[in-house]
Amino acid sequence: MKVAILMGSPNDASKMAPAAEMLDRFDVEHVTEVMSAHRTPAAVASFAAGARDAGFAAVICGAGMAAHLAGVVAAHTALPVIGVPLSGGLADGLDALLSTVQMPKGIPVATVAVNGSANAAVLVVEMLAVTDAELAARLDEFRAAGAR
Repeated sequence: MKVAILMGSPNDASKMAPAAEMLDRFDVEHVTEVMSAHRTPAAVASFAAGARDAGFAAVICGAGMAAHLAGVVAAHTALPVIGVPLSGGLADGLDALLSTVQMPKGIPVATVAVNGSANAAVLVVEMLAVTDAELAARLDEFRAAGAR
């Protein structure tokens, strides 16, 4: 199984890089793409709708300001979606946090801290480790070493 890391803009790459680094640390395959809920909504919907068939187990979405990316992805897939609100905008990420966390009943988006892409990756690893004993052992080692 692999994980998709989506970001709304190429400018978000440095804030989303820790997710890829953390997934690499756990040897979890991942793909990183730039997709905008506002500029390329059809591409986002198509990707999300086909994510399970493409072999993805979860989707990490990072976006700032209105931060609709995670919500749009969650609307088109039943895979776990983890939203990473990104700093910038009017309230340096508070606006993105509120946009990401306020999802309607039945369409959840797990949400981590502003710029918390590393934790989004750890959350995905925890989900995958439920059915993967080797990954669970690596997660236990990570935790025993101080989770850093």
